[in-house]
Amino acid sequence: MKYCSQCGSAVALLVPSGDHRPRHVCAACGTIHYQNPKIVAGCVVEHAGRILLCRRAIEPRHGFWTIPAGFMENDETLQQAAARECREEALAEVEIGELCAVVHVLHAHQVHVMFRAGLTEPRFGIGEESLEVDLYDEAAIPWDEIAFPSVAFALRRYLEDRAAGSRGLHFTTIDRRRPG
Repeated sequence: MKYCSQCGSAVALLVPSGDHRPRHVCAACGTIHYQNPKIVAGCVVEHAGRILLCRRAIEPRHGFWTIPAGFMENDETLQQAAARECREEALAEVEIGELCAVVHVLHAHQVHVMFRAGLTEPRFGIGEESLEVDLYDEAAIPWDEIAFPSVAFALRRYLEDRAAGSRGLHFTTIDRRRPG
């Protein structure tokens, strides 16, 4: 950030009085510009024992497979965002169930929130952000072509829970800035 969105003056990165983190602060009007993580909402959609996957038509990770997920918009709940992403990416109407996974993606300043879901009708299609959309048996999931570690985490936990007859809530942190 170089300029204040309130007055257009230059900002400086410093720790404001009473704070403990560096923030972009406008020297002219005093506005403190907080930068907070973005929320990604999505869901693992199951129908007749198979999982709905979308092959991405957009970057990042064009051509790789994912579950329906994307950035939450203002004025919607997490569940509404996850359902909207299913409509946009897979032309699918879903019933959002329990929370499945929360993934803190620190290097991207994001929190990925993944729900369990089911198709309300056995219909889906290829949305604008997808190249292909299909239902996959667990054995046919293209694990080597999954777009994001958060999606792989949510899918694996979902399938483990399904095999165990449970519905756990799973958390992990991904930070590519850290070695190892």
